[in-house]
Order: sequence, then C-alpha cells, then structure tokens
Amino acid sequence: MGKTMAIFTLGCKVNRYDSEAIEETFIQAGYTVVSFEDKADVYIINTCTVTHMSDRKSRQMIRRAKKINPDSIVVVVGCYAQVAKEEIEAIEEVDLIIGTDKRLQILEAVEEFAKNQQPMNFVEDIMETYEFEELKINNMDKRTRAYLKIQEGCNNYCSYCIIPYARGNIRSRQADNIVDEVRRLASEGFKEIVLTGIHVASYGKDLKNTNLIEIIKLVHEVEGIERIRLSSIEPKVITDEFIEEIIKLPKFCKHFHLSLQSGSDTVLKRMKRRYTASEYKEAVGKLRKEFNDISFTTDIIVGFPGETEEEFIETVEFIKDIKFADIHIFPYSPREGTPAATMKDQISSQIKQERVKELSKVADGIKDKIAREYIGKSLSVLFEQSHKDDIYEGHTDNYMKVSCKSDEDISNQIKDVKITSVKNNTLCGIIE
Repeated sequence: MGKTMAIFTLGCKVNRYDSEAIEETFIQAGYTVVSFEDKADVYIINTCTVTHMSDRKSRQMIRRAKKINPDSIVVVVGCYAQVAKEEIEAIEEVDLIIGTDKRLQILEAVEEFAKNQQPMNFVEDIMETYEFEELKINNMDKRTRAYLKIQEGCNNYCSYCIIPYARGNIRSRQADNIVDEVRRLASEGFKEIVLTGIHVASYGKDLKNTNLIEIIKLVHEVEGIERIRLSSIEPKVITDEFIEEIIKLPKFCKHFHLSLQSGSDTVLKRMKRRYTASEYKEAVGKLRKEFNDISFTTDIIVGFPGETEEEFIETVEFIKDIKFADIHIFPYSPREGTPAATMKDQISSQIKQERVKELSKVADGIKDKIAREYIGKSLSVLFEQSHKDDIYEGHTDNYMKVSCKSDEDISNQIKDVKITSVKNNTLCGIIE
C-alpha cells in the first residue's frame, strides 16, 4: 500500500480545517490515509489546550500512536504543542513538534526524520508571526458543509483564555485566496460555507480595504453556494451597519453563535470580556427585530474564579431570558500563564460540576421547548448524511437539526420538510 499516515484532531473547527489541509499535503505526496487506530507510518496529533482535559487527551493519543506502531513517526502540532513545547519534548514517544505555524513544513520534517532519526522541535515565538499561513484545501471529504478558515490569532486576551498565547496576533487571509477556495468548494458540490477562525470578528483588521462584511459579500457572490454561516462571534459585531448589510444577503443563515461566557456583568468584567449582559441582550434584540425565526447558540463558562451563587443565578436567568436554541457549557479550567489562573477564590470542582448540571438542565428545557414550537411548520432543510433505515439528517438555515425518512438519496439536497414530532432534540418530519 506504500506509506501511510493517520491524524487525530482535538478541539475547534479551526483545528479541523488545519488537519484537513495537513492531510491533503500527505495525500499529494503519495501517502494513504488510514484510521488512527490502524498501523500507520506517520501519526499526527493536532492538539488543543483549552482545558486540562484536552491536554490530557493529547498526551493519551501521543502514547497510543507509538503503542500501535512502535516504529512510527509521531508528530505533535497545534495549540498544546505551541504553549507547552518543553512538556511535550519530555514525552519520549514524540519525534517532531511543530506548534501553530510552519505546518506546511510537516511533510518535509517527516521525510527528514525518516532519514536521520533526529527528533526536532520547530516551535518558535508565535508572537513574532505576522503572516497568515496559507493552508489550502482542494479536495475536502464529500460533505455538504465546508469550514473555511479566513483568520488566525486573537488580540483580546480574556483573562481565562490561553488561545492568544497559542495562536498569536490576528492574521487575516487575503480575500482573493478565500474566494478562490470558495469557488473550488462550490465546484465540488458544497452548498454551505462556514467562515471560521480563532477570532472571526477581527477579520481584515490587519489588511487594507476589507472587513468581515466585505468578505461575506464576496462569498455570497459565488455561484453554487446557497448558505453562508459564521463561526463564533461576539455581540459587538452586531452593529446597525452589520445588520443593514447582511439583511440584503439571502444566503446568509439566520443563526448566530454569539459568544456569552457569563450572564453576570461582574463575572464578565473579571473575564475581561468587552461587552455587558445588557449589550449582549441588545444585540440579540436587534437581530430578532429584523429576522424572523432567527436562532442563537452560545458558550458559557461556569465556576469562574470568584463566581458567587448570585452571579451564577444571574447567568441562569439570562439564558432563560434570551432563550438559546443550544448552549455549550464548560466548567472553568485554569490555564497556566493566564491571569485567571492566579485569581483568588477558585471554585471547587464539586461546585463547578453542580452548576454545570443545573445550567444544563435549564438549557435542555429551553432547547426542547423551542424545538416543539416547530411542530406543524414547514422548514427548508439541507440534508447532510444518511443513517440506517434510509433516515437522513440535515439542518435548517437557523441550524435546527432535522431527521426524516427518504427512499431516495437526498444527501446534499435542500428539501422542504413538514415537522411532525421531536425526538432527542431532533426535529422529525416528512418531505413535502
């Protein structure tokens, strides 16, 4: 079969994009991609460092790779590699360390290692990197939704977040390169594009004559693309100008993942977030006024240092008020090197887990109620995949998950579906 490689990806959608680009580089060099659980010549672990759990999982996968094939070349890339290179160097199973830049050199580094068997650490000061690394994807796996990385880095430095230290300062991808990749994706049949990055809202701030709105408009013009989404953004993005522009773009989906983290102003201030709960609510109100059937999802951290029971209740009441369609809830995880890690009044794991459980129960109740409001309605669904018994799943433009039965293959097709019931937070219906 020739040379083989396997890649394991932890963390965010940006990491997934980076992994696909790395994988494609190896395919073009003649490698065959195999499952991470299979014997491979090269294992790449694309790491995450958002929480202690992600660090631990990264180390587990590093060791697992060498157990599967002791003669393999193990490469560690990504955020954990960037911020903890000495820690990773101490893991004897690791052969190459690359970080969050110079990923285009992975193939060359692997082939060099195969010759001389000399471990190498390529991690450099990411704060000295000012150019967007052009990781292109020409042949994504056949799916209906394509994630497109348009931006790297973050300049916000929230008090709890290690990512700016792992990804560096903001770097934006050139508009021409973005549009070229969108056209390639459209030619391969992709109907939906998700513009993603470490801090998408900052796109264009390091370039001339472009910004997030302008790149959305350019993507909107590409024939064949029928839906455009954004990954996580902050409420400060939702200005009157932003709304005035996107309301003119019918391909722009009526779903926003608006980052919240806490519904308490005092917690938001300690987090060094750049908005208040009232500003967040105002942004949601503006969007709901202009768009029918719009939905909102978000992220929340519970148990941030010093979070009182009163502050936690503020968050609970806030999510009830906003009525999020879905919430990703995380217990606070201290990250060495961030201001929050040394703050007083760290919350115990037990309290954090109790609050996660309580907030999840409230969030699930809201989610179920919202889902049931769609029973009897007709929704436009882009179907993405099929399961057993000819059951297909897809999403509406406001990102509600829909399932229905079809005797014909409806993958990558947009169909009108009459919703008849809700099962496990999924809308179920029949094709009209």
